[in-house]
Amino acid sequence: MTVSAYLNKIKKEKGAGYFLLIDPDRLALAEVVNLAGLAAENGVDAILVGSSILINSGFDELIKAVKAAAQIPVIIFPGSAMQISRYADAILFLSLISGRNPDYLIGQQVRSAPIIKHINLEAISTGYMLIKSGNYTSAEYMSNTSPIPCDKPDIAKATALAAQILGMKLVYIEAGSGAEKPVPVNMVRNVANYVDIPIIVGGGIREPEEARKRVEAGASFIVTGNFFENKDNHHRIGEFADAIHSVHKK
Repeated sequence: MTVSAYLNKIKKEKGAGYFLLIDPDRLALAEVVNLAGLAAENGVDAILVGSSILINSGFDELIKAVKAAAQIPVIIFPGSAMQISRYADAILFLSLISGRNPDYLIGQQVRSAPIIKHINLEAISTGYMLIKSGNYTSAEYMSNTSPIPCDKPDIAKATALAAQILGMKLVYIEAGSGAEKPVPVNMVRNVANYVDIPIIVGGGIREPEEARKRVEAGASFIVTGNFFENKDNHHRIGEFADAIHSVHKK
């Protein structure tokens, strides 16, 4: 089964899926392995791996370690064309459609496409949209783009629709790593009601209730990341999984 088919199956059976994002630059390998194992044991549906910078040079080794520990799909969430590994199950082939920096719209993609083809890595075309979160995020700085204002749902709707018409398979609405505030529920609802492709929502989600509300608004997948870099929060992974998956059961 392809990862795309698996994600569609998760969405159909559970109503929404839960991804945990691991940043290779923020955790030691032993911590990554422990977190990946806990994620798989507590209802996470897939693990995303990626970083805005990628200072850590052992990307292949980290991907292999996560796969061995988790036994659920490991999907690359790349910050650049450097973040590719033959050991991953798939890669989100991102185009930063909220910005106007050509390097992140198509430049990085041209550089990475031949590598992806050569290693036969499943690529899932994804329209990536940064939303203003109240603070200046790493993704905003590294991409040199302006995020969509959080009170402009019409811009978000039009941007997501453009992704759909261009043939992209997913839309990822992102407040950014370490975001002060998550993507507003109203924006998620507006985009979900306007497009027909699945929506991923991430950034700044620190409570299960925040995740649940965005699933109720139409999100197909929820991502948490920074929150679980703190070991004191690890016991709450299952709470997030339950909140995300429970919406469909009502």
